[in-house]
Amino acid sequence: MQKRLIIFVGLCFLLVVPGLVFGAGKIEVKATQKNFKTPVVTLSRVEVAHYWGYWFYGAKVEVTKGKAGNNGAPLDLNFIFDIENPNPYPVVMESLNFTVAFEDYDLNTVGSQETMWIPAGKTNQIRVSALFDIWQSFLSLGVTGGLKLQEKGVAVHDQLEKWWTGIPDFSFPVSVKEGSAVFKADSVTGVASFGATYPAK
Repeated sequence: MQKRLIIFVGLCFLLVVPGLVFGAGKIEVKATQKNFKTPVVTLSRVEVAHYWGYWFYGAKVEVTKGKAGNNGAPLDLNFIFDIENPNPYPVVMESLNFTVAFEDYDLNTVGSQETMWIPAGKTNQIRVSALFDIWQSFLSLGVTGGLKLQEKGVAVHDQLEKWWTGIPDFSFPVSVKEGSAVFKADSVTGVASFGATYPAK
């Protein structure tokens, strides 16, 4: 009985001591303003999530069901970002926002308010959906790029048709502009700026 007890204690000693010795060598790093490195946000790709082609009808067109109005084809895009944490401690991303432009024309501002933890030294991915439709894009483009299109002699609806029919093949550049993401680690806060064009030039 005593022999078994000695063997049991010896095995426990062999299992516990290495854990204490090697575990003691790991020093937990705390986030400070001095050692905090702002995470890096990179656009990985843009995907056409849902596509219904190109169509538009005005408010004077009689509809089969529902109310008449200015309605056009929706377009659903996914923007996939890599979020790299260069710190030796985890950080949390609290928000991510950016403006979407087709060619050089701003069309929409979208983002994500989802909380995401990124482990120390690791890279996560986040998918942000952006929904467009012909009428809202017509109004937005008229405000942000109407004069530029007028100078080129291009009608707003013609420009939208070019984009809606060309998006499945990404025949024009889709840009992420004025991007910002807010990160926190303990009491430290950092903001990452980002921008990119897809397909990459």
